[in-house]
Amino acid sequence: MNPTVVAGILVGLVAFATVLGLVWRAQQGRIRHTDGRTVVKAAEIPGIRRLASGATLLQFSTEICAPCKVTHTVLDGIAHERTNVSHIDLDVTHRPDIASRFHILQTPTTLILDRKGIVRARIGGAPRVDELRVELDRILLAA
Repeated sequence: MNPTVVAGILVGLVAFATVLGLVWRAQQGRIRHTDGRTVVKAAEIPGIRRLASGATLLQFSTEICAPCKVTHTVLDGIAHERTNVSHIDLDVTHRPDIASRFHILQTPTTLILDRKGIVRARIGGAPRVDELRVELDRILLAA
């Protein structure tokens, strides 16, 4: 095979992989609104009796996830800023059934639930704090 063709193919593959990586990175931490059809019951979450009266930040983590620790700190801080918001950090390392139930493909993933347990939004990766606060305000005002 011609060395120029090989070099062209390699450059094309690197460029394609770079574009895919940049698109993926741009989506990390963004809030994606859901259709509101998924409902989470407190009984589905180990160790939880009831959800918060305003909104619940349901974080899915694993044991070996470094961004999960940062996300835990951020979400816990936001939950403590408001009286009607709670944060639940659920380790799915040994619970593939829960990861499957909620379609968790990466950690951290955070679901934002309203007071009825309806999933209003989903965040893949570490959340963007300003966007999260705006989303919580929107959910709490609608309640």
